[in-house]
Amino acid sequence: MTPTKRRRLLLTACIAVIAAVTLFIQEDNYRHIAPETEVLSSTQGDLAMKTLDELPVKGRAPKTGYARSEFGDGWESALGCDTRNTILRRDLLDTIVDENCRVLSGVLNDPYTGATISFVRGASTSQAVQIDHVVALSNAWQTGAQQLSKNERIALANDPLELLAVDGPANQQKSDGDAATWLPPNKAFRCQYVARQVAVKQKYRLWVTPPEKEAIVRVLTSCPGQKLPMAKPAS
Repeated sequence: MTPTKRRRLLLTACIAVIAAVTLFIQEDNYRHIAPETEVLSSTQGDLAMKTLDELPVKGRAPKTGYARSEFGDGWESALGCDTRNTILRRDLLDTIVDENCRVLSGVLNDPYTGATISFVRGASTSQAVQIDHVVALSNAWQTGAQQLSKNERIALANDPLELLAVDGPANQQKSDGDAATWLPPNKAFRCQYVARQVAVKQKYRLWVTPPEKEAIVRVLTSCPGQKLPMAKPAS
């Protein structure tokens, strides 16, 4: 084999290795933001009340050491889209999206208030629709997340199962409350809301506090057949 041919073969092999590594990184980043449907659907069909009874019940751990950065520095990005815009695309209707994957406008049927909200991207308008962590991150921190690895916490904060596009003022009112201190004003959504909290806590091995469990039980008593949700993938 001539030196020129050997160099060509070596160059071809290097290109193949780089391409394979790049594809692996892209796929891993995508899974980091939007866990595959198969992972989420493993709990589909389980009754929320039954799963709630399987969660550990403990008091809140101290909030010492909590910071938003413990769950990553803002939204993660994959394949050109950050998590916020991925969830907006999933939850809003009639969306207009630009070439940078930013949702410019859309309509939200808000699950928390039952209102219909017209979303327009802009400095003074974007906050009308916010992305809520259904299990507030500080609540997660005090109920087991501080024992997770940093990568697991980042995955939690960007998991579609944990995220909903909602009315901004309602999200601000909720703040870091759990089910014992805040429930959606839209009573028709409360069963689905607490079931999603249960699903997140099960998935990330978190516990519930006694008051939190009592509040969730009160809600689920009105809908004993409520199942755990499966996060709807973005279209």
